[in-house]
Amino acid sequence: MGIIKAATSTIGGGLADQWIEVIEPDNMGDTTVMTKGVFVRKNDKRGSNRKGTEDVLTDGSVIHVYPNMMMILVDGGKIIDYTAEEGYYTVKNDSAPSAFNGSLKDAISETFDRFKFGGVTPQKQQVFYINLQEIKGIKFGTSSPINYFDNFYNAELFLRAHGNYSIKITDPLLFFSNAIPRNKSQVDINDINEQYLAEFLTALQSAINKMSADGERISYVPSKSLELSKYMGQALDDEWRELRGMEIVSVAVASISYTDDSTKLINMRNQGAMLSDASVREGYVQGSMARGMEAAGSNEGGAMNGFMGVGMGMNTSGNYFAQASQTNQQQMQEKQNQQNAQGSSDTWTCPQCGTENNGKFCSNCGTPKPTNEKPKLEMKCSECSEVVDLSNGIPKFCPHCGKPFQGIPL
Repeated sequence: MGIIKAATSTIGGGLADQWIEVIEPDNMGDTTVMTKGVFVRKNDKRGSNRKGTEDVLTDGSVIHVYPNMMMILVDGGKIIDYTAEEGYYTVKNDSAPSAFNGSLKDAISETFDRFKFGGVTPQKQQVFYINLQEIKGIKFGTSSPINYFDNFYNAELFLRAHGNYSIKITDPLLFFSNAIPRNKSQVDINDINEQYLAEFLTALQSAINKMSADGERISYVPSKSLELSKYMGQALDDEWRELRGMEIVSVAVASISYTDDSTKLINMRNQGAMLSDASVREGYVQGSMARGMEAAGSNEGGAMNGFMGVGMGMNTSGNYFAQASQTNQQQMQEKQNQQNAQGSSDTWTCPQCGTENNGKFCSNCGTPKPTNEKPKLEMKCSECSEVVDLSNGIPKFCPHCGKPFQGIPL
């Protein structure tokens, strides 16, 4: 039993009168990975197989295959023929399998040899369609935090991630044999995704740990979707392709969130980085003193009592604040001096009027900034008119034409 490609010339208006049954795929949505073929003329008065047995294909029936689908013809639970080329195909019980690969790789024929019909008398004939489009919008989320060592923070941080990914079925025969339950006539990816999601999350943790080992900052992870897809491909594609005939196409990380402890560590590190700047520290000191004065003015026991408390507090901690402020200002002054020193290296004194300048011309008299470069001595050769460098003296012969050199001023 097999299929042959129907002549397109007979498809025209006489399809209903030419063949006994016409089979098309049942409803197939965006996330449907497999659906069964259904009779579209089962109870038509023009059909001669109204009393036929279910799941028995009459010789001469037509199977319609749409783009981005693979039709699989099953007999007695075994795959006996397939096609991935769109068009109309006629069932011939006395023909050998035709096996139209379509755009799929030739390696699929090896899979067919492993699962094809073994010569048993046909008992139950069925048609199934596999979706070859990219299956998108498969959601994922980490139920427990993933550890991530960040070299910038020099700490073991923990994050949660959620988003979605997409897959593509690259070997439909292997996918049908190893991933599709035998008691289903229509399968959505969400019906069989529990095992795959667990494997995906395991690979996701490996991929994120790989990014950590490569030195990526934890805050860069959401913007590394393409790299994450490559990591996931390395971790999962080979296994999924060999076992189930599918592979990862893309991974989109919707958001990354940190655990409370990781957030505290990150904030502590960021605050420490900010307070290492003397100007920021000085602003913090002055702000603390201003907030203390403001609180004293709104004291319920009276502003005078509040300011007396501030005075006693200043006697206790004033030396500390004064010393901290003095240190901050000293560091700020040192930084300013360094910047001034860097800027002063570009200043020059005008040789005409003695004005200090930073630009290329004197701001007082317009004299150009003097350079240390010596002016070039050049003359033209009277014979070939080429310019000759005279920095090392006047040559006896022209280096361009070889004749006795006679210079002409430029």
